[in-house]
Amino acid sequence: MAKTIEWTGNISGQVELIDQTLLPGECTVLQIKDIQSLWEAIKVLRVRGAPAIGIAAAYGVVLGVQEVSNDAPLEAARQKVNESADYLATSRPTAVNLFWALERMRKTAASCPAANTQELKEKLLAEAEAIRDEDAAMCRAIGKHGADLIPAGGGVLTHCNAGGLATAEYGTALALMFTAHEQGKRFRVYADETRPLLQGARLTTWELTRADIDTTLICDNMAGHLMSEGKIELVVTGADRIAANGDTANKIGTYSVAVLAKAHNIPFYVAAPSSTFDLSIPDGAQIPIEQRNPEEVTHFGEKSTAAANVKVYNPAFDVTPHEYIQAIVTERGIIQKPDTKTIQEFFRI
Repeated sequence: MAKTIEWTGNISGQVELIDQTLLPGECTVLQIKDIQSLWEAIKVLRVRGAPAIGIAAAYGVVLGVQEVSNDAPLEAARQKVNESADYLATSRPTAVNLFWALERMRKTAASCPAANTQELKEKLLAEAEAIRDEDAAMCRAIGKHGADLIPAGGGVLTHCNAGGLATAEYGTALALMFTAHEQGKRFRVYADETRPLLQGARLTTWELTRADIDTTLICDNMAGHLMSEGKIELVVTGADRIAANGDTANKIGTYSVAVLAKAHNIPFYVAAPSSTFDLSIPDGAQIPIEQRNPEEVTHFGEKSTAAANVKVYNPAFDVTPHEYIQAIVTERGIIQKPDTKTIQEFFRI
């Protein structure tokens, strides 16, 4: 698979990313050369998934500071970094990795030793590359820690897309499946279509079938029926932000799946890197939920599928209370029965 997102060239280079709005019909790699185009790519979900958004934001800061001449004073370049970070922070509000990555770029600009603006640019690019490489390594580690949760011959349900397309590569929730498959396990994956933008149908099935993993696509409202038939042994999803008590924001519909899993005595797992935890907020009530364009609900492609002028409520995410989560799989290990205490102990706070 082509890398989801990467930088090509030197400090005057560009961002290359897979345009996920065109999948699965067309795999097009975009070449993005300015911060405005990068902001648009995040906003309209050309690049999506919390870790991938963070990587894109870091690269976006580099694109922003490209606009500053190498002969300009260092302070002008540092100011441009902050302006670029402020601008990129307006693209999407829920995924904490976006803000985490931007803060890393701000700190690099403010504290790293640099003799001139060109050297600062090089250090910023190195930091953005480090964020990408660290994410790739974290995804591999998540897969190793969580692969044993996948039962041989069992059924796994996942919601939305938490694969390589949502990260630097390999994925978070799907990392468990990719690793288990590489270990020789054979199992079945049921992928929710994930309305209204069909990330499960378009992206998750594309990734899993390319990996030759037995995959069945279902409508979102079929999950409970499959559970009642005994076809699901566990549920694994990704996350866009995890509060200090373990409450987890993920794609809209995740909460419903967690409630169904609880009712059927099926373990519900979340897979996410440490950068997805926002320990500054006590619980999920503090997580900002993005509201998206009503036409995502009223239209299917170009075709209207709803009554004219109907009211629309279109939150992109919901919050699953920690009580419904059996464990959170991270690159550092597994947090069983996450709550404020277990998370504090895990991070040694």
